[in-house]
Amino acid sequence: MAVGAGYLLGTFSTADLVAKRAGRGVDLRSAGSGNPGGANALKLLGARAGVTVMAGDIAKGALACGAGAVLAGPTGAHLAGTASVAGHCYPVWNGFKGGKGVAASVGQCFATFPAYFPIDVVVAAATMSVPAWKQRAFAATLTSSVCWVIGGVVWWAKGWRNLWGPKPTVMLPISALMSSAIIVQRFVAAGNPADIDEQAERRG
Repeated sequence: MAVGAGYLLGTFSTADLVAKRAGRGVDLRSAGSGNPGGANALKLLGARAGVTVMAGDIAKGALACGAGAVLAGPTGAHLAGTASVAGHCYPVWNGFKGGKGVAASVGQCFATFPAYFPIDVVVAAATMSVPAWKQRAFAATLTSSVCWVIGGVVWWAKGWRNLWGPKPTVMLPISALMSSAIIVQRFVAAGNPADIDEQAERRG
């Protein structure tokens, strides 16, 4: 049930809702980068729309973890978080064609791994600031994902405190790995992981 709830929450398209309310006749799935995410909304609909889409996608990832925790405890929180990323990337309502899942994973990390969250933000920001990397969106995504998984392993192995998140177990790095794999696959499937216009969608 936790996985199903997380997936369904993940399929909610914040981008489609915001684009419709903007009333400009813009389809984020075909215009711009073709990605229904915050960066594309920012480019085509303005700052307010971009921030709203990003915040909504982050919120649904965190909400999915909360729902999973209610339904199946800490393990449910981790599984529901990953399921929300899958739902965002592969929504059944849109022919399994969704966004890249980065913002949803931000919500997952914030809800299930809050002790690491500030580190994640710093890693992503530092990676995207490297001028020599032209593929900054993908590079930041890949680097942050690897660090997220490693962080999960370390917190689980050390038994460190996790603020308001669930006590670190093996599910922490496993769920981080699964979500990261989904996101990286979506970047690769998009055929243009170097899309600079989508830099803002790494862990946000």
